[in-house]
Amino acid sequence: MSWTLALPELVLACSGLVLLLAGVIPKQETFFPITMGAIGALLVTAVLVLGQGEGTALGGHYVADAFSGFMKILALGAAALGLLLSIDFNEKEGLGRFEFPVLVLFASLGAMVMISANDLMALYLGLELLSLPLYVIAAFNRDNARSSEAGLKYFVLGALASGLLLYGTTLVYGFAGTTNFDRLADAFSAAQGVSAGVIVGVVFVIAGLAFKVSAVPFHMWTPDVYEGAPTPVTAYFASAPKVAAIALLTRVLLGPFGDLAAQWQQVILLISFGSMILGSFAAIGQINLKRLMAYSSIGHVGYALMGLAVGSDTGLRGLLFYMAIYVFMNVGAFAVLVAMRRQGRAVEQVEDLAGLARTDLGMALWMAAFMFSMAGIPPLAGFFSKLYVFLAAVQGGFWTLAVVGVLTSVVSAYYYLRVVKVMFFDQPAGALDRAPASLTIVMAGTGLFTLLFGLFPAPLLAAAQAAAAALLG
Repeated sequence: MSWTLALPELVLACSGLVLLLAGVIPKQETFFPITMGAIGALLVTAVLVLGQGEGTALGGHYVADAFSGFMKILALGAAALGLLLSIDFNEKEGLGRFEFPVLVLFASLGAMVMISANDLMALYLGLELLSLPLYVIAAFNRDNARSSEAGLKYFVLGALASGLLLYGTTLVYGFAGTTNFDRLADAFSAAQGVSAGVIVGVVFVIAGLAFKVSAVPFHMWTPDVYEGAPTPVTAYFASAPKVAAIALLTRVLLGPFGDLAAQWQQVILLISFGSMILGSFAAIGQINLKRLMAYSSIGHVGYALMGLAVGSDTGLRGLLFYMAIYVFMNVGAFAVLVAMRRQGRAVEQVEDLAGLARTDLGMALWMAAFMFSMAGIPPLAGFFSKLYVFLAAVQGGFWTLAVVGVLTSVVSAYYYLRVVKVMFFDQPAGALDRAPASLTIVMAGTGLFTLLFGLFPAPLLAAAQAAAAALLG
């Protein structure tokens, strides 16, 4: 039956409900076992995704193909790593409540629904299923004013973005007469001219999804929410939801609206330009590492959207390749941030890393690898991710986009290298506490990927190529 295509989502949903019951019934503390159960559920779901067939299900609302499989594995991996980061941090901060891993599970379910959405209704369902748990975990440290403020800001601005998306969806449905992606694609390819109402609707849909990827000019929530939310939550925000939103934006624009590329391409170009420029320059004066990483993530979204703006097979492959590498180096950098504790107290200023190389050389070396990679310095993984999107822009004739990308990479290198300089050349401000085993595992795993990727790029390139071919047909 067609519903069996959606088996990974069904298994993840049932796992979330079982873990919720397992957390409610017993009287003793259940945070650690529930978290490990959630990580196990994510890994089982990833295995089911790898064995998933291709086709559409649930009345055409759900699609499974190589593209959805690639992005789901990324989102599930990012969620599992985010939960690993939370184990020690939540216990020490008094946030060891079983609701946290359950909320991350349901957010991951929403991300999977978004990635496989083949209808504007399924798109909105997945988006809200992802967003509602995120509003809660942003304010999970409810006794902290910054965390409560982060949750409130994200909720208010998220509701606005959802309104924009719904308005755009309504316009598209009103003028095209359907919400199904396949039928929309047929209607727009057959039509002699597309009405202005559809174009306006597409722009509103792009605006709603641009909020989720924190692209300029819908980025305003990012620095405050990243700074205020608990650090493992910030790590999750910067990876899995971003992967899902990029996947959905890509599927929407290259699928049903693929024949309207001349209309939406200029919007994506402006968003990409703005994100690269603001992400590079706004981070220069930041002294808080989480705010610095927020602006860094805005810049990285700009680079990734270069591939979508080009709209070709090479551009899409570059986009997928970029997102895969971004997840690893981003989660690795956040693992260092989560591990930053002095005398049991979490610290997050750049100056708190002063002299880290003398007190914890291993952590300093991993952080340096992630910073160099984000700056795009060869032969690290981040260099190859930028190389592929820049090549796609050049081959597509978008020379201005490529030049701006290279120049903003040079600017952003300043604040990445400043972190390395503080760690290796400044006087120690006092030793940081030794990182727990869970964080060391994440740092080492993502660090080795970042360092050694250049030796074995073929498997990821082949997977990205297959995913791009599946979407573009």
